[in-house]
Amino acid sequence: MPRSIYTDDHPTHHAWASIVNDYSADKAVFNVSSNKTMMWIFLLSDIFVFGCFLVGYMAVRMTTTEPWPIPSDVFALTIAGQSIPLVLIAIMTFILITSSGTMAMAVNCGYQQKRGATALLMLITALFGLSFVGMQAFEWTKLIEDGFRPWENEAGATQFGACFFMITGFHGLHVSVGVIYLLIVAWKVWRGDYECRGSSKQQSNYEIVEIAGLYWHFVDLVWVFIFAFFYLW
Repeated sequence: MPRSIYTDDHPTHHAWASIVNDYSADKAVFNVSSNKTMMWIFLLSDIFVFGCFLVGYMAVRMTTTEPWPIPSDVFALTIAGQSIPLVLIAIMTFILITSSGTMAMAVNCGYQQKRGATALLMLITALFGLSFVGMQAFEWTKLIEDGFRPWENEAGATQFGACFFMITGFHGLHVSVGVIYLLIVAWKVWRGDYECRGSSKQQSNYEIVEIAGLYWHFVDLVWVFIFAFFYLW
């Protein structure tokens, strides 16, 4: 007669008991900590959200019967009497890409336990993010003054405003949260909260900087897709 899986001597029982013991002891699976794993899970869920937004935007744009506003005209800035298309968007994109570089440098300095350099680079990254949000607020203000609303606009398809304010607003919210997140971690790094104590030489204390970097790189990558599909298409 086969043994029940609920008996203590059944192989399945021992297998599940081992899994429970590993996770209850907070052991890393595939050499990935639980904190980093949860960040990856969060980013995966956010990929689905942004993916749905972008797919919905493309579906609306390809099926609408009204003319779609021309991005190079809508997002042009007048400088010295000359209308320059997408100049503000180009600057915003450059700022985010540069911030990705400073964030990568912060992660590298963190694992080298260079506390001051790590905190400074994270602060610079946060300032880049703050300037991006400020430029986005300026962009929104200009469009609203030009008559663009989530429910209507004077340049073509009504869905343009809804898609633009929803997608860029949701991304801007992520950047704003990221700026606060980076400032908090940078402050804790500066205080020495992640420094190794005693004679231990472990460098895993600075993993929080890498986790913050994962979030920030994700935000930058999402903007690349928004820039390509919304501003260049």
